[in-house]
Amino acid sequence: MEFIHTAPHSFLVVLVFGFGLLIGSFANVCIHRLPRKESVVFPGSHCPACSSAVRPWDNIPVFSYILLGGKCRDCAKSISAIYPAIEAITAALLLAGFFKFGMSFDFAVYIVVAPALVIITAIDIEHQIIPDVITLPGIVLGLAVGTYSIGYIDSMLGFFIGGGLFYLLAVLSNGGMGGGDIKYIAAAGAWLGWQKVLLVIFTGALLGSIVGLFQIAMQNKSRKSLIPFGPFLAVGTLITLFYGDSLIQLYLDFLGW
Repeated sequence: MEFIHTAPHSFLVVLVFGFGLLIGSFANVCIHRLPRKESVVFPGSHCPACSSAVRPWDNIPVFSYILLGGKCRDCAKSISAIYPAIEAITAALLLAGFFKFGMSFDFAVYIVVAPALVIITAIDIEHQIIPDVITLPGIVLGLAVGTYSIGYIDSMLGFFIGGGLFYLLAVLSNGGMGGGDIKYIAAAGAWLGWQKVLLVIFTGALLGSIVGLFQIAMQNKSRKSLIPFGPFLAVGTLITLFYGDSLIQLYLDFLGW
């Protein structure tokens, strides 16, 4: 810990970004395997086209993709640019969290949460599910962290208000709200508390409505073909993490409270 406190800031920036790239590489594994209920540990990384094992020097996040020209060394088939994009996005999010929270308890929690949000977003867009293997441990983590950081009562209120609202919407909409969304928002509420989980819901709904209306108006898509709600909840969570206190205070000032 002493090393962390005395290390130059520029070194920590490089360290966090590099660590983020590695976590992003693991996020790619989770995104590909979790919906298929495959192990994220075994087998090791392999080409999605020819199943050849990826050599360690070909598995360096982002850089190996660039050096190989986006192709498998063995079969020369193109590899999706989504893989380095996920790695870069995860690294950028961790770096943003470092700038926001510094080397703190909040940042330690963020290191777990931010990659999970990336994984949830990618899986929900492609498969329209949010895996229980992420949300159920997320509820446990949310209650533990929330109890420590905001207090047991606020954490439980966030859990029940967030999960309860979405469960009610699921009942009223006859299944229009997925179980994964309910578990996700319950976990977020347990972690952030009742005020901030309402902000997550509002922000996610606002962003979802804007994108949904754009898709319907400009891309001739129906409601059934719209992007699922999980990605918007993930973005709403990030906005709340970074700007939640300021947005809530702005709202209270507007009300004159």
